[in-house]
Amino acid sequence: MITLITAFLLLILGYMLYGAFVERTFGADTNRPTPCKTRFDGVDYIPMPTWKVFLIQFLNIAGTGPIFGAILGIMFGPAAYLWIVLGCIFGGAVHDYLAGMISLRKDGASLPEIVGDELGSVARIAMRVFSLILMILVGTVFAQTPATLLSNMTQDWGAMGTATTWTIIIFAYYILATLLPIDKLIGKIYPVFGLALLVMAVGVGFGIFTHDGSLPEITSAFTNHHPSSNMPLFPGICITIACGAVSGFHATQSPMMARCMQNEKYGRPIFYGAMITEGLVALIWAAAAIKFADSLDVAGNTPYEKLLAAMTVNGKSNPAVIVNAICHSWLGSIGALLAILGVVAAPITSGDTALRCARLIAADFMHYKQNKIYKRLLLSLPIFVICILLMFVDFQVIWRYFAWVNQSLAVFTLWTISVWLVRQHKCYWISAVPATWMTMVCSTYIMIAPEGFQFKPEISYSIGLIITASVVALFFYWKTKMNKVVSEA
Repeated sequence: MITLITAFLLLILGYMLYGAFVERTFGADTNRPTPCKTRFDGVDYIPMPTWKVFLIQFLNIAGTGPIFGAILGIMFGPAAYLWIVLGCIFGGAVHDYLAGMISLRKDGASLPEIVGDELGSVARIAMRVFSLILMILVGTVFAQTPATLLSNMTQDWGAMGTATTWTIIIFAYYILATLLPIDKLIGKIYPVFGLALLVMAVGVGFGIFTHDGSLPEITSAFTNHHPSSNMPLFPGICITIACGAVSGFHATQSPMMARCMQNEKYGRPIFYGAMITEGLVALIWAAAAIKFADSLDVAGNTPYEKLLAAMTVNGKSNPAVIVNAICHSWLGSIGALLAILGVVAAPITSGDTALRCARLIAADFMHYKQNKIYKRLLLSLPIFVICILLMFVDFQVIWRYFAWVNQSLAVFTLWTISVWLVRQHKCYWISAVPATWMTMVCSTYIMIAPEGFQFKPEISYSIGLIITASVVALFFYWKTKMNKVVSEA
């Protein structure tokens, strides 16, 4: 329990202290007009209240990530606490804040355009393709997950309760959320879902202190406790827990909210604050899952083995099972409703903005105005068609590749931010250090993972180190060359 309380306090202090430092490094200008005023279009560029922008940003980046990812990640052991706290403060929150604020300075530009401005035309084209792929994967994954959960809850409804029916309903909502002005649908329902997700987290957090079971402490953090995975602690935990620590997907969402912010001074609470809030939610669910499992009378000698047994149904691991059980057991009848909102509405509210973001990315690089709904529909149709086709691909395959693509996007984003900071003569270390770490994570993971090259850990670490060192050397070579050009000029 001491470790958990310390982790909570560190996240809050991280927002207050390091968040303020990052804000000063960027140089937020309260007098600078924001894109929602200079480029108002009534569709995507719309001024919105700060509290509403915060809740929308929180739900955009959260989904089921800080819930499911944290539950799967805690099976590696209390190292999950370390990764959530350090990753969130020094990596994820910096990543989200600077991605959003740089977009703000570039008139709400989407991520591929920001990358292209800093890394060149080749990187711009690559990121356009890369980001679109990720957005479509997110839309597909976050349609399948809630559809499956809803079908399990409505099995006695006949044809109306099938996964296919629920997928059609969810996709119909996705189409509306993608095409309508952001304040007409997303702006109205997101605050409700966001508050529900936060209330659920607070209720579960309170239950951690009032129910039976033990919590692991930091003393066992550097041992891999996972009962079934052959993936080493590093980089496994850094890929498993993305939302709540570092997630590349967030950088695609921040520009959407940059188009709705009314003043640069709100950037820290909206971007950095939403990420810290997500880290707190991830901590709560990681601790709740392991403590709840420890109190169960199920197979297993350790809390980690019990957790795996408790959420395994028909031979497949499903974190939604443990979420549902915790909410019912700790929160009663209210918990049942919150569980539905948490594990069903949360992924839907990430899937819809992912497809909306895909439309905006395509519109940006095609310079195609989105002021008319028929124009938005024409641009969105191919995206919808690809998502529907991907529904027929095995979910586990899509999820594994989504996880790696997501963290690889964080690598590109952090290095892009570093280049921007160098050009602005600002402290680039705040992004270059996490960029180096995430480069090592992603390059090592793809070498060792089942969906990757499947090399032995020793070989994977060696190759990952070589790739990381090469990227870092390239960055500093570019920096030295740029400084020379500037001094000669």
